[in-house]
This record gives sequence, C-alpha cells and structure tokens, in this order.
Amino acid sequence: MTKTITKVGNSQGIIFDTALMELAHLKVGDELNVELHQGGTITLTRVRPGPSSDEVSRVVKSTMKDYARTMKKLA
Repeated sequence: MTKTITKVGNSQGIIFDTALMELAHLKVGDELNVELHQGGTITLTRVRPGPSSDEVSRVVKSTMKDYARTMKKLA
C-alpha cells in the first residue's frame, strides 16, 4: 500500500483510510509507538495499556476462589 505525506497545518501527515484503520484494528484516539530503524524504516505499533493493579488483584482473587480446592491440593 502506498501513502503520500501531505501538509496538515504546519506539520506533515499520512491519512489512514477506513479500510486501513479496520485492518490494523485502530480507531481515532489510539496511541501509537513510532520506531525509526536503520535504513529509514518506520514502524507504528498501537500502545495497548496493561491492566491496572486493581484489575490484576481482582482476577487473582477470583481465580483463587474458583480454584481453591485445586490450589490446596497443589500446595
């Protein structure tokens, strides 16, 4: 796929059409990590926030409750 860099205000940008956004599972507002590699290759990777410590704690507690008997046997 070929894209053209265009002027956007005082900056430059690349327009991602709907098909590309859907294929890359991106939506407006997503953060992207931009990496520049030797030779000029640029990669964009969506930043996926990890779970909060509260979410992790909740899941661990739930798992321990659901598998209490199994955990006791393994201990």
